[in-house]
Amino acid sequence: MLAAILFDLDGTLVNTDRIHYKSWQDILKQYDIDIDENFYQNRISGRLNPVIIQDILPQLSLSEGEQLAEAKEAYFRELSPELKPLAGLSKILAWTEELKLQRAVVTNAPRKNVYFMLEALGLTDAFATVVLAEDAIAGKPDPAPYQLALDYFGIKAEQAIAFEDSPSGIRSSVGAGIVTIGIASTYDPKVLCDCGAIFAVPDFTSPQLWTWLDSPAKNDPDPN
Repeated sequence: MLAAILFDLDGTLVNTDRIHYKSWQDILKQYDIDIDENFYQNRISGRLNPVIIQDILPQLSLSEGEQLAEAKEAYFRELSPELKPLAGLSKILAWTEELKLQRAVVTNAPRKNVYFMLEALGLTDAFATVVLAEDAIAGKPDPAPYQLALDYFGIKAEQAIAFEDSPSGIRSSVGAGIVTIGIASTYDPKVLCDCGAIFAVPDFTSPQLWTWLDSPAKNDPDPN
């Protein structure tokens, strides 16, 4: 029996990818590193800041890396004054209310960003439960954040559905045994399905999504 819906934040509740891309692009120019979208998707998107910085700027000390991450996220928030939720989000939130399902945000995003975005989107009350990667033993793509969410609600993996927009996030939720639907706001649907999503949709208005959600098939990992 379905008991909870788990949502990633960036790229799933709100499409922030272009803002993160610009933030990293501008920040890394200070180190004479020019990045394109391919670099961003393969080396940055979906990863934790400490991992990103260690990979791209291994010469920085731990404290210098932390300062850079904080500067980048402050710049991201500066560029994000008018965020808008992904299309159809209010519909699926109403659906969860109607079915009395629990819901949570499960994210790699830094704490300040998470609460900034939820407030900007008017979703603070809608998501009383927030699971941060920094509170788990490891961040996505490790299953730990999603396992933490399941433990918090006291449910099994088969009682939840996850929505994710990145390969890293999908590997995390699928790794925790959760049926996962891809949100193709950033990546090609095939990429998301290849990572384990049962199917991928552009947003929460998709007829395919609602046909599946409103049928017994949602308790079966095969959408066909």
